Amino acid sequence: MLTKDLLRVSRAGGGYYPQFLQTTDTEGYRSLAARLIGTYQGHIDEPRERLTEALTTTERESEFDFKLVRGLAKLLERDATFETEAPIEPQRARRTVFEAAESIGVVTETERTTALERAADHLSVSFDRLQATLYNDLESRQIMTEFDSRWTPEELLTQYDLSLAQTALFDAIAVSIRCSDPKTLVSTVKRLGLLYEIRTTPAGRTVDITGPDALFRRSRRYGTRFARLLRTVASTTEWHLEATIDDDGTERTLKLTHEDIAVPGTEPITEMTFDSGVEAEFATRFRGLELDWTLVREPEPLAADEHVVIPDFAFDWHPDSVDCRVFFEIMGFWTPEYVEKKLSRLAVLEDVELLVAVDESLGVGEQIESFDHRVIPYTGSVRVKDVRDALRRYESDLLKQSAGALPEQLTPQADVVTIAELAAHHGVSEAVIENKSLPSHDRVGRTFVRPAVLERIDERIDPGQSLATVESVLETYGIDDASAVLSHLGYRVVWEGLSGGTITTK
Repeated sequence: MLTKDLLRVSRAGGGYYPQFLQTTDTEGYRSLAARLIGTYQGHIDEPRERLTEALTTTERESEFDFKLVRGLAKLLERDATFETEAPIEPQRARRTVFEAAESIGVVTETERTTALERAADHLSVSFDRLQATLYNDLESRQIMTEFDSRWTPEELLTQYDLSLAQTALFDAIAVSIRCSDPKTLVSTVKRLGLLYEIRTTPAGRTVDITGPDALFRRSRRYGTRFARLLRTVASTTEWHLEATIDDDGTERTLKLTHEDIAVPGTEPITEMTFDSGVEAEFATRFRGLELDWTLVREPEPLAADEHVVIPDFAFDWHPDSVDCRVFFEIMGFWTPEYVEKKLSRLAVLEDVELLVAVDESLGVGEQIESFDHRVIPYTGSVRVKDVRDALRRYESDLLKQSAGALPEQLTPQADVVTIAELAAHHGVSEAVIENKSLPSHDRVGRTFVRPAVLERIDERIDPGQSLATVESVLETYGIDDASAVLSHLGYRVVWEGLSGGTITTK
């Protein structure tokens, strides 16, 4: 992004058109970009003031707008490192000189020299070095110690166009976007904390992002989010953006497409974030439960007449053999207008299973239940237990479906198999396996073992053996639950402090 004073737009015909470089003859621009890169490279180890003088010369000699030259230089400056180089920290040097001057009472040039000499003696540096150090921390005197440009001249021009478009969005009141990857778009919108709606239009699903005027006082921070959003939008194959811009009190329309700008060497926003701390806290605690439900963040869009709703989460029933998805929306503290919009969407939502956690302060729980969605009221944070209880009503039916698909008796091929392994093999929950009969195996703890295998294990166990020896025997059969097997065979462990245990009969 550029600073607002470097924005270059045309208002021809009442529109709002960023003056892009890549859509015109770029040979002159490419030459300018190359010259500026060379200017930076040629001023490594020199003070910033000399670099500034060189850039000013380029600006005066250039045939192009000074804002363009400064904008390109602004982008390059991000790849430059400036440091204060001084034998003494300048602030300390100035403080010492002022203290010396105060004791002398400096009025004349001679007295000034005397103060500097005393300060130099105090700091153990020469008079000349002290004078040269006093103001080396000023920005103009800082040294450019490194410059490593990320871009070639052509890439710099592309980056400039993207930055120019981002700057134009600083003053956007409302933005509508269609793109070839709507899910990524919505995900980014949510992660940036922008309020949005999705409409189904003849051209496709359009995401309308509510601007700051509608809900909040206008702030540069919100415009910056629009600009950051553009980076993700521009990384998709095809897209169309239309924004209403507040141009010093006049509303103008800005239109951008994938033909205008590209994204050079920048990554879209992909980090997983949440709209609120309530969502983040709930997701962390739910995933820690290790249930048969898998929590999915931002599932597929759901149709709500001409609009679209993307719930915050979905719960997928873990066993693959049963297809079941329950959607989950968390309604936190929203403005009355936004709550009304949300309720209107929920009222016409397509036929899906939906749980809605509602902040009790909103007072809309009964209204949501009238839409046949299950409500989970909360204050402060969503109780995982309440959500768990809400999911249980689905589990009994799902377990019946899973169990019904399997015979009452199972005959595994393996001599030793755990309940978890059998559940994964048949694509059902472990609870289903626990209720089945396995006449060919004995159940030992959470493992099924053929009786012949247990007999062979028993033959290799003698009272007085160490537990470690017996565990190594069990390991050869793929059994890790020594306690259950020993108990099943009539043994117990006599523990000997921290040194281990010895096997004995019960």
